Amino acid sequence: MTDEKTSEDEAKDDAQESAPDDGASPEAIARRVAALGEEDQSEKLARDEERKLAERRAVGKKKTKKGGLEVAASKKLSKIGTRAEPKRTLAVAADADPLIEKTAKLSEWAKENQKTVQIVGGLLAAALLGIAGFLYFEHKHETEASVLLTKAVQDERARIGEPPKDDAEDKAPVDPSPMFKTYELRREAALAKYREVETRFPKTGAAILARLAEGSLLLDKHEPDPAAAAFTEVKGSPLAAADQEVKGRALEGLGFAYELKAQITPAEAPKFLDEAAKAYKELENTVDIRGFKELAIYHQARVAQNRGEKDKAKELLIGLKERLSKTEDNTSNVPQGPSFPYLKEVAMDRLREIDPSAAPSKTQQTSPGGNPSLSPAQIRKMIEDAQKHQKSGGAPPGGDRH
Repeated sequence: MTDEKTSEDEAKDDAQESAPDDGASPEAIARRVAALGEEDQSEKLARDEERKLAERRAVGKKKTKKGGLEVAASKKLSKIGTRAEPKRTLAVAADADPLIEKTAKLSEWAKENQKTVQIVGGLLAAALLGIAGFLYFEHKHETEASVLLTKAVQDERARIGEPPKDDAEDKAPVDPSPMFKTYELRREAALAKYREVETRFPKTGAAILARLAEGSLLLDKHEPDPAAAAFTEVKGSPLAAADQEVKGRALEGLGFAYELKAQITPAEAPKFLDEAAKAYKELENTVDIRGFKELAIYHQARVAQNRGEKDKAKELLIGLKERLSKTEDNTSNVPQGPSFPYLKEVAMDRLREIDPSAAPSKTQQTSPGGNPSLSPAQIRKMIEDAQKHQKSGGAPPGGDRH
């Protein structure tokens, strides 16, 4: 028995010498158990579990051990995963136009706030419809005012006389234009229509023009105060600020109104003539339209003559003669106003009245062909004389009898 134990001990010693010194190996565990003596069942189970655990650790170490190539590949993959995004060498649309990026962000915002976008869109559509409706009705309003204003002008320029009888034998084509029996009836009809334009379509261009025409008709009725009020209102209107001719007509009418007041109230004539001169001076200085300046100078000369200031009137008329004698420059940027074909004629008549030597007589005025120009009265007299001589069988005046 002793000999067997001795041989087993020698064998164990040899195994210990040949096996590596691993405290976790099964053999080392078995030696420790043997050294401790006899073990119970729980110790056996613990020893078996410890042995299995040691085997699994040994196998895991072998499996996780990687070769050099595998380690290098893993390092490269990890570097690729953490590498920064390469720089672009070609420009894309978002780089070239920031508006595209902003539009994309706006589109995303619109999707997220779809309800808000719908409300704003609805309000915008309603506003556009409102503006379109306002412009439509405004245009319609102006059109109706213009139609009524045209009818008022037709009444003001209507014919005077008796309308043709229906039972006339030779029925001529009927003239559709209005006709009135008297000038007073025509004037009242026109006034009524002008005032209707002002009442129905206030603050429109047609209403301002109607007010201007009303002032002229009130002068015709010898009512200077309401006429002056009408011309003053037109002078300060937006239309007068935009249209120089409207302003010029208003200033001229205002001067006429003050002159009429001077005639009606002789005791206050100097005061009203001063006001008329101021209106005409303003017409000359503020209305830059060819024709109105010359007309304003002539009116100032009239007022000066009526106040007894003949020298001032003569000076104004001589300056006007020089202006009217100049050749019209068609390349001028000054707007061309209405034509005043008789302005030079009446101005020269007034200048001859003040100083006959300051203006040529009518017999000295020559036509473009070199023949003396005749006044309309002289032409009418020549025609009447010729008709008389034809009836009597005689030769025309200045002709030779055969």
